[in-house]
Amino acid sequence: MSNRRFFPVCLVLTLGAILITVRSAPTAAATGSDSTDLMFRDATGRVRTYTASGSIDLSNPFFQDFGTNGRRCVSCHQPGEGWTITPEGVQARFVASNGTDPIFRNNDGSNCEGALHNTLDEERSNYSLLLNHGLIRVGLNVPQNAEFVIDSVSDPYGCPPPTTDLSVYRRPLPATNLRFLSAVMWDGRESSPTTAIIDDLAHQANDATRGHAQAFTDLTAAEKQQIVAFETGLFTAQAYDDAAGALDAQGATGGPDALTTQSFFLGINDPVGLNRTNVPFEPKAFTIFNAWNTLPGSLQRSIKEARSAIARGQTIFNTKSFTISGVAGLNNQTFSSGVTVPGSFSGTCTVCHDSPNVGDHSVKAPLDIGLTVPSVGPYVPAYRLRNLMTAQTIETTDPGRAMITGRWADVNKFKGPILRALASRAPYFHNGSAATLSDVVEFYDKRFSIGLTNQEKSDLGAFLRSL
Repeated sequence: MSNRRFFPVCLVLTLGAILITVRSAPTAAATGSDSTDLMFRDATGRVRTYTASGSIDLSNPFFQDFGTNGRRCVSCHQPGEGWTITPEGVQARFVASNGTDPIFRNNDGSNCEGALHNTLDEERSNYSLLLNHGLIRVGLNVPQNAEFVIDSVSDPYGCPPPTTDLSVYRRPLPATNLRFLSAVMWDGRESSPTTAIIDDLAHQANDATRGHAQAFTDLTAAEKQQIVAFETGLFTAQAYDDAAGALDAQGATGGPDALTTQSFFLGINDPVGLNRTNVPFEPKAFTIFNAWNTLPGSLQRSIKEARSAIARGQTIFNTKSFTISGVAGLNNQTFSSGVTVPGSFSGTCTVCHDSPNVGDHSVKAPLDIGLTVPSVGPYVPAYRLRNLMTAQTIETTDPGRAMITGRWADVNKFKGPILRALASRAPYFHNGSAATLSDVVEFYDKRFSIGLTNQEKSDLGAFLRSL
């Protein structure tokens, strides 16, 4: 029987942080907010969450214990960490709880399935991927009739064989801004062609309760509906930058308030003709900081420079052209609209980050941009996959979408995440391989040979941190 009276350390810390930040956040950081908003400090400023319900209801099933191991949705979706987890946050919980916080459970939190420990140092070692990279282990089986098999594994942890065909390690996705989703989970495994996103989220909530929280029974229909209503009512964005000040000042529309009215539907601004309204793709997908392209001379110099850098970064993101090639799922792909994307073409960041002012792809479009090469994430196991028809082999740290469809063409493909509130939730990518947003910029610059100058890299970083 689950112990629903248990109040985990993570929730105590979260509530304390909520009370502290709501009471002490400076008015410049809280422009347009009220006492029900959640404001948290991050590395470069403050991130804020607006909740459509008007307040955070701690009786919502999102905060309740329905399993057998003390886990709740909030265990891996912390309000102060962009509604996901960060290594810093996980490490703080390890210290505060002496390693007993519910996130440290060996069904999916440890490097190896079922890992046991006798000392705190052994536990720290067993949970190093969670502590250092914010990664949760996901056990998956190769689908029946798959076009590939797993030939071998190179495991830096020497884990005994798991109960599934392989273990992959992924960042928990944020439980906020979900109104803009086109697919649920990195590999889209909770989405199907015949269901709506809201139904997919309900299914995901139940699967997480049965899996991560090790519940013996399903959530009720009402409990699932309450979790989905809570999550889809959350809007989170960076609201204040230490250098630029309030991100909704002087006509800018940073922060979460503008997100609540941001237009979105599946296919909006899609670049390959999948927009049901037939409106052409607009590369200038981000308009948040348009007003900062021209700033008054009377503005304090340091603030003006910081705001100008953010505006320049937005322009680079929208308009900087580079050659896009070798992206499986995009190049040489023919879409249902009849559009075939060339093997190489000139495009901008917004070809893949097309949802206006949000930044994920507005349709299901899992892509391989090269994140699963073992050298990118040498701290996780690598698998050798073999194509049963061609005998071709691939070394990968995560087969991605292929573990759901069984298709060789889907190996290493993942969806792109929503880009708002990035500064609050490092590290980045599904495997946490980019420790900072500067690392993200460097990855793309090298991957696509963009040739960014140091100034452009700095401006792009300023823009991404302000989302």
